[in-house]
Amino acid sequence: MDAGVVARVSRVTRVCARLHLVYTLSRMRPCSVRRFWVHPILRKRLQRGEYHLLVQELRLDDRLFQRYFRMSKEVFDELLGKVGPLITKVDTHLRMSIGPAERLAICLRYLATDDSYATIAFSYRVGRSTVAVIVKEVAGAIWTALVEECMPVPQVEDWRAIAAGFQERWEFPNCVGAIDGKHVVIQAPANAGSLYFNYKSTHSLVLLAVVDAEYLFRVVDVGGFGRSSDSGSLRNSAFGESLRDGSLQLPPDTVIAGSERRGPLPHVFVGDEAFPLLDNLLRPFPGRHLTRERRLFNYRLSRARLVVECAFGILSTQWKMLRRVITTSPEVTELCV
Repeated sequence: MDAGVVARVSRVTRVCARLHLVYTLSRMRPCSVRRFWVHPILRKRLQRGEYHLLVQELRLDDRLFQRYFRMSKEVFDELLGKVGPLITKVDTHLRMSIGPAERLAICLRYLATDDSYATIAFSYRVGRSTVAVIVKEVAGAIWTALVEECMPVPQVEDWRAIAAGFQERWEFPNCVGAIDGKHVVIQAPANAGSLYFNYKSTHSLVLLAVVDAEYLFRVVDVGGFGRSSDSGSLRNSAFGESLRDGSLQLPPDTVIAGSERRGPLPHVFVGDEAFPLLDNLLRPFPGRHLTRERRLFNYRLSRARLVVECAFGILSTQWKMLRRVITTSPEVTELCV
């Protein structure tokens, strides 16, 4: 090959190599240098953080404390006594840990408001990632500490008491609970496709719940995909499986006063048209041109079923986190709900 051609090829090669190097360097992000181990603003948490100033002042006013945490001082302290051992951290030689009372306050404030992690981090003078960790750990600890006490698996006598409540308040005999699902709106998870995309064109987790006549939650199942219907959520839940295989320990069939000729009738849950008709699950009669008896039945069933919708409304009013788009992962959202 001619020497001149070789020289030109060599020059072109060197130029291309330099251009590639310049391009590569331009695409590289400069390494960020951490300026502080703990930001000076966060170092003032014990002097100026919201827990150490505002919350301590709120303890002097019962009404304002209730509005801030959605619970009284007495309930807060009782809850702290139950979850405190589960959320206490050990101090190290590098830094002091955040105490259990402050950790509980951060979590409750997140649940009680529509504030973001960042907003709470600024007001409490902790890192945003610290708030995220605290919410996850404390929410899980609350469930662990309270589930057996506040939401035990109902036994036969519990179901009988619930049925008596529906008979007395809503004139619906043999009813052991109203069932419905609530979509908890979340930010679309990465790589989730349409799993969480629901009929309202949002992404959500499904909270499936059974409520008694006093608007108290007796059974909950959280984590159903938003794309699932109420019947699908029931079918895929542990409660739905127990309902189908008859392991719920419902009371034996009972004769209803005024309907003795029908013989003993089963105890049932009541739901809307989205649920299937099962031996222990009633739904309204379909159609518009119904007999008087069927219209009356639908009216009574609707009255009994409304308690679960009211319970969801009370829950969302009490804990405003449920009224916004939750930006945490589905796993953390499930713990919070």
